[in-house]
Amino acid sequence: MPSEGRCWETLQALSSSSKGRLCYHRDWLLQGEGVLEECMSLPMLSSYSGWVVDHVLPHSQGEPTPSEASLCSGSPDLDPPSIGPELSISSAFSTASSTTPDGPKGKHESQHTESVPLQGSRGISVEGCIRMYELVHRIRGTQSLRQWQEEQERRVRVLSEMASEQLKRFDELKELKQHKEFQDLREVMENSTREALGHQEKLKAEHRHRAKILNLKLREAEQQRLKQAEQERLRREEGQVRLRSLYTLQEEMLQLNQQLDASDQHLDLLKVDLEAFRTRGNQLCSFISGLIRAASESGYPTAEAQAEAEQALQAMRDLLTNLGQESSRAFEDKKRREEQEAQIKLQESQVLQGPGPHTQSPAPSQGPGGTQNEGLQVKVQDSTMQWYQQLQDTSAQCILAFEGLTGSKDAQTKKVKMDLQKAATIPVSQISTIAGSKLKEVFDKIHSLLSGKPVHSGGHSVSVTLNPQGLDFVQYKLAEKFVKQGEEEVASHHEAAFPIAVVASGIWELHPRVGDLILAHLHKKCPYSVPFYPAFKDGMALEDYQRMLGYQVKESKVEQQDNFLKRMSGMIRLYAAIIQLRWPYGNQQMTHPHGLHHGWRWLAQILNMEPLSDVTATLLFDFLEVCGNALMKQYQAQFWKMILLIKEDYLPRIEAVTSSGQMGSFTRLKQFLEKCLQRKEIPVPKGFLTSSFWRS
Repeated sequence: MPSEGRCWETLQALSSSSKGRLCYHRDWLLQGEGVLEECMSLPMLSSYSGWVVDHVLPHSQGEPTPSEASLCSGSPDLDPPSIGPELSISSAFSTASSTTPDGPKGKHESQHTESVPLQGSRGISVEGCIRMYELVHRIRGTQSLRQWQEEQERRVRVLSEMASEQLKRFDELKELKQHKEFQDLREVMENSTREALGHQEKLKAEHRHRAKILNLKLREAEQQRLKQAEQERLRREEGQVRLRSLYTLQEEMLQLNQQLDASDQHLDLLKVDLEAFRTRGNQLCSFISGLIRAASESGYPTAEAQAEAEQALQAMRDLLTNLGQESSRAFEDKKRREEQEAQIKLQESQVLQGPGPHTQSPAPSQGPGGTQNEGLQVKVQDSTMQWYQQLQDTSAQCILAFEGLTGSKDAQTKKVKMDLQKAATIPVSQISTIAGSKLKEVFDKIHSLLSGKPVHSGGHSVSVTLNPQGLDFVQYKLAEKFVKQGEEEVASHHEAAFPIAVVASGIWELHPRVGDLILAHLHKKCPYSVPFYPAFKDGMALEDYQRMLGYQVKESKVEQQDNFLKRMSGMIRLYAAIIQLRWPYGNQQMTHPHGLHHGWRWLAQILNMEPLSDVTATLLFDFLEVCGNALMKQYQAQFWKMILLIKEDYLPRIEAVTSSGQMGSFTRLKQFLEKCLQRKEIPVPKGFLTSSFWRS
């Protein structure tokens, strides 16, 4: 049929086209065959092509068409498989046809295939060729794949061997590099070791050189030290000799001064003025005492100090010689007056008896003993000494009054004594300038204790009624504590004088005996507050005399002058504050128990006494700085006359007895007086309690 040939030509043209040469296989994904391998294979017809030719296109059972022959001859290398019976081939073809894609078309085709039997062997042969071709192609693909795998494995082995060799070369190179670095490091270490050894040898050489120099210096220093030690030993021996000589001179000086005082008994009968001699003697004694004190502070006395002491002793001897001459003249004058009186009596008796020769008696001559030497006194007034002694007797009686309390061995009595002492002294220690209300609490506590009321101290109640001698003991300890606060607290902090003084003044006003005991303690520790210069008595030890002057002597060692002046200053400041302050909550209609007139008396008496080196200037400055403003307001013009007297007359006397190394206190007093006279005003002392303080 002409249409049959055209169909095969059409199929042949389609298979020869670009799309016909493409490989389409529905089992590629399931079989896992490579796409590239399929594309590289020759194009072939599907198994469906035979079915299409057999079932769609009509053909005869005769000879194969030229297209069939060409199709079969297209695979000359494929041997046609043996053809079995017709039934088996059709069943095989129907099985293959049943594996078409799912869908209604596939089902329709399978039904159509089953319904249409194969009518010839041409389709079977084509199908067999196709199957054979697929098998051969699959075998070739498998072989190609195996060869490719073997080639890849071979390449992997080659690459692995190459990598192994490269790793070996890398390890060798690394080992070589490490070895080279180790050699370099070793060379560097050897070089540094050689340099260190060379530096060490150099340091050793320098050390030996420096040690040699140091040994030379040490030997020189040792020789210098031995030389200085020898010089110090000689200086110490000379100083000890000078110090013993000074003590000998002082002892002789005191003995001569005693002789000067002893001559008072028989020279008073001769009416010789001894005040100038006593004043000069006391000045010489004070001068040599100052030399010894300065020598004790500096170490050992110098040759100049010894020479000055010898000059002072010679002046004392000359003073006694002059006193002897004065006494001889006075004795001659007295004898002459007695002879004249005897002659007058004889003449009177002769006149009564009868006329006789009349002789004119010569006029009595006035020798040097008859002149009054103008000078200041050394001894205090008798009334002041009586007052001083009365206060000391009061203190001694108070001590005897509570002797049973202090000397008791009973444990309970000792406990009562300690509780009373704490109750009396602790409140005084709590006095401060924090607030007026705090100060009032302290005052009320002390007043309650002295009034016999119980007070809390140490966590329990304490009262003077616990022991019959408790009140005397508390009064004594309280007065002692007030003075001790002035000696210690006021000496260090000058502003503390005013709160302590105002409490002491208020207690003094309500309990006068406490005030007397305060004065007794103050006079005993600071005799210059009387004012009183204790005299050296025959047979008195030097340490006892120094204690009478106010010095602290511990283990035969006298305190330094600076510490002594500091304590005296604190007590004088406390005294100057007491005489001008009153307790603001007391009875203001009553007079002050120890007011400003006692300050005026003290100032007048101190100016009537010979000044002491370094002591008088210090005490005058402290007294005027604290109490000067109150005295100025009280006495006005008279006070300024007193200030002028101090500046013009008394300061030169202080300067005369003050050595060049002790001019500090004198200069301070002089500058203070000049400033006050220039301003015509004494400034209010620092720390003075104002009215605002009592509202705090």
